[in-house]
Amino acid sequence: MLAQLFFVNAYAHGQTLGSLITYQDRHRRQTTSKAATMKSQSLHGTAAASLVVFFLSIMAVPAAAAVVEHTFTVSQMNMTRLCTETLVTVVNGQLPGPMIEVMEGDSVAVHIVNKSPYNITIHWHGVKQKLNCWADGVPMITQCPILPNQNSTYRFNISGQEGTLWWHAHDLCLRASLHGAFIIRPRNGASSYPFPKPHKDIPIIIGEWWEKELAQVDTNMRNGFFADEPSASTINGKVGDLYNCSGALQDGYVLDVEPGKTYLLRVLNAALFHEYYFRIAGHKFTVVAADANYVNPYTTDILAISPGQTVDALVIADAPPRRGMLQYKDSHIHGTEEIDPYGNVPVVPGMPDMHDKMVSFYFHGNLTALEHPRRRTDVDEHLFLVLGVGKTSCRRAQSCTRRKDGSDQNILVATMNNASFELHSQMTSLLEAHYYHTIDMDALQELPDRPPREFNYTDRTLVSEGPKEELLEQTSKATVARRLRHGAAVEVVFQSTALLQKNAHPMHLHGYDMFVVAQGLGNYDPEKDVVRYNLVNPPLKNTVAVPNLGWAAVRFVADNPGVWFLHSHFQSHLSMGMAAVFLVEDGPTAATSLPPPPADFPRCGLGDNSMPHEYYFQTRKDSSDA
Repeated sequence: MLAQLFFVNAYAHGQTLGSLITYQDRHRRQTTSKAATMKSQSLHGTAAASLVVFFLSIMAVPAAAAVVEHTFTVSQMNMTRLCTETLVTVVNGQLPGPMIEVMEGDSVAVHIVNKSPYNITIHWHGVKQKLNCWADGVPMITQCPILPNQNSTYRFNISGQEGTLWWHAHDLCLRASLHGAFIIRPRNGASSYPFPKPHKDIPIIIGEWWEKELAQVDTNMRNGFFADEPSASTINGKVGDLYNCSGALQDGYVLDVEPGKTYLLRVLNAALFHEYYFRIAGHKFTVVAADANYVNPYTTDILAISPGQTVDALVIADAPPRRGMLQYKDSHIHGTEEIDPYGNVPVVPGMPDMHDKMVSFYFHGNLTALEHPRRRTDVDEHLFLVLGVGKTSCRRAQSCTRRKDGSDQNILVATMNNASFELHSQMTSLLEAHYYHTIDMDALQELPDRPPREFNYTDRTLVSEGPKEELLEQTSKATVARRLRHGAAVEVVFQSTALLQKNAHPMHLHGYDMFVVAQGLGNYDPEKDVVRYNLVNPPLKNTVAVPNLGWAAVRFVADNPGVWFLHSHFQSHLSMGMAAVFLVEDGPTAATSLPPPPADFPRCGLGDNSMPHEYYFQTRKDSSDA
């Protein structure tokens, strides 16, 4: 007997995506396994890529640390979705890209072969890169990009982390198609999970299908044009049966499950623009981890996942067969004939209104850390970062129009404390300049610890243009940075605003996990809200969901030297400049200081790799034509 369950996501624009869970008769199930190899090979076809399941056997003793090696070939290929063939930039011919599986304590080597027309870097989202900022993969921040027809290798260690992370391109909007799961398993095997051992674990990658050229989407946003939207939403690269193509339903992701078994869903949001709500009809989740940090088990029937975040959740396949898209197959029939008395209609779970932000607020507020490690309660640096939108004059390569008086037209930019990030003009990465002490501090603008003026940040009348918001909108563009002493305890309060927008903000800090000590709605009050801080078991996140018209307070200790990017994981806000860098100084010993770059580290100004900084994100052809 087969019964199919429907799961659905909703995002800010009210679109939905669908996929199937298939219940299989356990007596008819055939189990196959595939040994994990140290070097990944391309999987033929996206269907194979999205349906491969890896197994980890129980080990009596910890496995020896290994070097897990992959080769990522970045190229372009035509893929067909929604009746349209689209040229897509992918890794190893897959969408999503290859899943990396390691054990805690392993080392990783990923060889990048860039056969695409774009400059490429790969960021290992959530990997702390302790004393290894060189491998963080941010163009012109930590490295010069890998140019077309060039190769490079990322090498890093996995230490003290378990759970679900992911990797993605950090150039243009290319992460929409260049991404994949990064799974860190316990050194002692699945039996050491702090929750019941699941029958299987399955990556669920929420994404978007774009028919527009992603590089052009990025350019449009940098120039103040924001009309671009994805054509569809996806689960593991498939658009699902909610989309119609010439009268035929689109192929959706199918997950085979056995009744009564428990599955660990490793859900991550690789979308560019939207937070997603994720629900499976007739089932409940037990959330056990977020951003590769274990949490106290939390039962819910809905997950809220912002771009960049991951959630690990257990689900038991225990719903009655009628709860979903039902397909009955007589076990005595050996063909494909199906008995379907209820009709081939999926049961769509009830979803929150697309403007309902409280589901997200309560979901994130219910997460608490499973472990209670000792943490500092003193704070050395206090930053109050107001996240908003402002205006500045066009410059550089931006497409601008002139006013009638001949002055430049202003464009919208995203800001933190009225400062909008743009890359420096040096022909080297910030990390190299920081390490070799060649950085021109005059070329940097210090990230202010407060906004230039206080106002009612959540005043909804500021959403629309007018004289009140005009007094607050002017901003500066610069390479915004903040120097942090090694070992400093840092508190950051992110305050969202209504200034020309009213968005939530997924704020991602490279190189660190942050203790989320509190969140709230409205304006942050330092006298009243500090008493609400959870200093006992705050969750650890690398990407913090700052509530819509609200705030979130985080803390971390600056003990990982290097140049670490802080930015919104909404691609529109990142392209518009909602970002800054933390320059974390070396500690007092060699063991607390950043070592020199690897011998094969990508450098600017050598041979082919000599393009002007403002064109670092363009193709070689674009830069030669410029």
